[in-house]
Amino acid sequence: MAAPTGQLLQCSVRLLFVSEEQLREGLPISQPAQKAPLRLELCARDGGAEVAVTDVDGVCAFKCLVNKDTEYCRVGKESILITLGYNSTLLQFMSHSEYNMFSNALKSCRKINKEHSVFSQRTEDSSAAQYFQFYGCLSQQQNMMQDFVRTATYHRAILQNHTDFKDKVVLDVGCGSGILSFFAVQAGARKVYAVEASSVAKYAEILVQSNNVADKISVLSGKIEEITLPERVDVIVSEPMGYMLFNERMLESYLHSKKWLKSSGMMFPTFSDIHLAPFSDEQLYMEHYSRANFWYQQCFYGVNLSGLRNAAVDEYFRQPIVDTFDIRILMARTVKYTVSFLEAEEEDLHRVEIPFVFQMMQSGLIHGLAFWFDVAFVGSMVTVWLSTAPTEPLTHWYQVRCLFQTPLFAKEGETLSGEVLFVANKRQSYDIQIVAIVDETGFKSGNVLDLKNPFFRYA
Repeated sequence: MAAPTGQLLQCSVRLLFVSEEQLREGLPISQPAQKAPLRLELCARDGGAEVAVTDVDGVCAFKCLVNKDTEYCRVGKESILITLGYNSTLLQFMSHSEYNMFSNALKSCRKINKEHSVFSQRTEDSSAAQYFQFYGCLSQQQNMMQDFVRTATYHRAILQNHTDFKDKVVLDVGCGSGILSFFAVQAGARKVYAVEASSVAKYAEILVQSNNVADKISVLSGKIEEITLPERVDVIVSEPMGYMLFNERMLESYLHSKKWLKSSGMMFPTFSDIHLAPFSDEQLYMEHYSRANFWYQQCFYGVNLSGLRNAAVDEYFRQPIVDTFDIRILMARTVKYTVSFLEAEEEDLHRVEIPFVFQMMQSGLIHGLAFWFDVAFVGSMVTVWLSTAPTEPLTHWYQVRCLFQTPLFAKEGETLSGEVLFVANKRQSYDIQIVAIVDETGFKSGNVLDLKNPFFRYA
C-alpha cells in the first residue's frame, strides 16, 4: 500500500541558512534578511515529507525531503533547525501555534511513511536495528573494503567501462563508506547520489568533504525505499550480495532502486548466477553431528541433559555452514540459477525455487549441497565477473554448504533430483527447504535450514 501524498500544511516562516562553522564555533546567528515572511508548504511524499519555502513571487528559496532519518531539532519556542549533510537551515515560525501545527504534521507524515515503507513492511524492527548497527561500524566497512577480490573487481568493472559513467548521473545503493561512489567519479560521473541507511553515512560524508568531491557526490542518509532523488539516474551501482547471494535481502532494495533508473539505464552488477552441486564430506558431517554431544551428558553437575540431544542435533543441522572446501568433494557438475537485476522484480525474490537434476560423476555418500555465486558487470566496453567459486581466490562471502539430515548413497551415473526453495522472512533472510531423491533407488533426504543463523566454520 502506497503512502498518501498531498498537501498537509501552509504557514508563514522566516528563513536563515546556518553554516557549519557558526554551529561548531558557537558564532552568533544574524536575523533573517527577508523583510516579508515566506510561505512554507508541507506535503506528504513517498518516503517522507517535502518542505518547500517560496517568496511572494513564488520563487523557491528552500526545498528538502525530511524522512525519519533526517536530523532536525527544535530551537527556542518557535523555530526548527534542519540539518542536511554539512548544511543547516533555520525555520522561524510566526507563532507558537504555527510551529506546533508544523511539528505535529511533520511527525504524522514521517510516521505514515515509515509504516508504509516497503522496507518496513518486510522487516522486523529488531532485525533492521541490528543490521544497521552492524554496518554502521567502520571495522565492518574495513572488512569489506579489504576484500581485495571484491573491491578490485568493482574498481575494474567501473573504470574499464568508463564510457558508461562519463558525464552520467549515478546512484550508489547502500554506499557504506562511499567507495563505489568514488570509483564512479574516477570514471567521470557528473553526479553521484550515495544512499546509506546506517550511521556510516556520516563517515561517507567526511570522506566526500576531505577528498574535495562534494560537488560530485551527495550522501543521502536513509533507506532507498524511503528517500527521494531530485532526478532520474543513468547507472545504479551497489554491492547487495549476501551469503548464498540472497541473505540480508538487500537484493530487493537494489531492485527497488530501479524506480529511479532511466529506461536505457545500466546496473552494476547486471545479473548473478547461483551455483549448486552435491558434495561428499564425511568429516564435516560427523563434526557437525558431534557438536550436539554436549547434550548427551547424563550427569552434568547432577543434571541429565540427554533429553535435549535430539533438539540440539536438529538445531545444528538447520545451520548452513560458511567455509571453503576442495572442489574434489563435489560429486556432479553444477546447476546454475540466474537472476537478472534489470528484469527481476522485488516480488520475484520473496520465493525462489531452484529445481535440480544432477548426473553423479562418482559413487559415494552425498552429505548435502554446496552453494556459491558469481555476478557479472555488463558494460559497453567489457563484461567483468566477480566469482565466489571454490576454484577462485577466496572472498569474504566464502562458500556455503547445506547438510542433509541423512546422507544419501548414489552410484556413478545415477541421478539426484529435487528442489531448493528459498522463502523470505522478516528477519532479512530466508528459510531454506531442500528435498533430494536418488531417482534409481527412491532414497530420499533433505533438510530445512535457517540462513539467518549460519555456522562460521572458517578459521
